[in-house]
Amino acid sequence: MTIRLHDIATRASVSTATVSRVLNGRPGVSPEAREAVLIAIDDLGYERPARVRTLSTGLVGLLVPELDNPWFTLLAQLIETSLARQGYTPVLCTQTIETLHEDDYVRSLVDRGVSGIIFVSGIHAVAEANPQRYSTLRDKGLPIVLVNGYLPGVDAPFVSTDDAATVDLGVRHLVGLGHKRIGLALGPPRYTPVIRRIDGFHDAMRRHLGANVGGLDVGDLIACTRYRVEGGYEAARTLLDRGVTGILCGSDIMALGAVRAVRERGLTVPGDVSVVGSDDSPFLEFTDPPLTTVHQDADAIGAAAVRILLDEIGGSPAPRAEYIFRPHLVVRGSTGPAPIA
Repeated sequence: MTIRLHDIATRASVSTATVSRVLNGRPGVSPEAREAVLIAIDDLGYERPARVRTLSTGLVGLLVPELDNPWFTLLAQLIETSLARQGYTPVLCTQTIETLHEDDYVRSLVDRGVSGIIFVSGIHAVAEANPQRYSTLRDKGLPIVLVNGYLPGVDAPFVSTDDAATVDLGVRHLVGLGHKRIGLALGPPRYTPVIRRIDGFHDAMRRHLGANVGGLDVGDLIACTRYRVEGGYEAARTLLDRGVTGILCGSDIMALGAVRAVRERGLTVPGDVSVVGSDDSPFLEFTDPPLTTVHQDADAIGAAAVRILLDEIGGSPAPRAEYIFRPHLVVRGSTGPAPIA
């Protein structure tokens, strides 16, 4: 089928000159315009010319822990789309118990000649991890960016959410609703983000309520299980036994498990117990009740990770620092006034 430049330009809302540049692989086209032209070609039923199909400037590895957590799925999609717009082909690797270890994936990616790797909540998030695995990659000149976790001694940029601020937002919200005995449900304490949230929880509770809450030490109001629905359920059962009226969860899917645990006790959310999630996953306004959560800015985090990595690939190294993104609270129906004692 003969490609008509005018039809593509009209469909993509660009000039025919822009279409010509894209089809011939010439510079001077923004990533957004190039994407619009390619989508128009597909929509009109044209086959992409070979030159367009081979424009990729290289492969980029993307390692995420798993895709059961909708926030990781969203972040992976955002990073993949951003890389594709810049002409790179993302190679997604998910690290579940049933799949390959992170080191095995990295060896495979290096063998494929990737231009760089973005690690999301990988081994670098484990506080006692050996940084040598990442130093070895840097010694080879491979650009890397590490998201959600911090490991001293690694010659690479890090991108993280402000974990202490995440907990403070939840505590302040619940205290403002009259709650005094507030529990914290998190994943395993070997992870740096968990350690930071625990420290932030102690600090927030001291500032907003004092060190001792209803006869319990603040440490007694923390339950560490797993970042899964089942983990939130288990943690909530423990915290309910300690008389909490509000539960902060380390992820939205943990919060869903916490809601189930509350209801199994014959209690209501938020009438008897308020529940706060973390991440602001796409589906939360459709849960019952809609979940109050602390929004982690996946758009900003994903864009920053890609921008930093491409700068590194292009020979403009980013500062060896941790880029921190501040979250914000999204109030929905799962939190309400503390029950009257």
